[in-house]
Amino acid sequence: MRPYRRMLVLAAGVLLVDQATKFWATSALSDGESITVIPGLIRLRLLLNPGAAFSTGTGVTWVFTLAAAAAVAAILLVGRRLRSRAWTFVLGGLLGGATTHLLDRLFRPPAFAQGHVVDFIDYGGLFVGNVADIVLTVGCAFLLLLSLRDVPLAGVPGKGLPSA
Repeated sequence: MRPYRRMLVLAAGVLLVDQATKFWATSALSDGESITVIPGLIRLRLLLNPGAAFSTGTGVTWVFTLAAAAAVAAILLVGRRLRSRAWTFVLGGLLGGATTHLLDRLFRPPAFAQGHVVDFIDYGGLFVGNVADIVLTVGCAFLLLLSLRDVPLAGVPGKGLPSA
């Protein structure tokens, strides 16, 4: 399987798992219920987030919609030049996370392009996130690592990106 296709398959997997867990959360936790997973550390509770991390920027949800759309477009464009297995993994995870957040913004209430992201994993009261947030965080960490180690997208040291 070619790297671009692998990236798309991984992204689709992230999207499906994230949306399935959000469907479960909105069904099981919608009445203000909370489920303790690890006492004092992790519990499940529903939060509809109009903003970004830590609910910042709640009044400019449309900006996050545009940012997610730009991220999806950029990853799809760059992904066409992939040859590196490591970058394929990283960009596939980032594409899946960005796409599922974009779908939340576009199609969830209160309005088109102003939807709230479904968060439900409460990390000890510090913040509440979802599966896509985990994938995006891990993906960004690996993106930084690959960049610092100078691993090229094309998978050939010193060659950079091949010409289109």
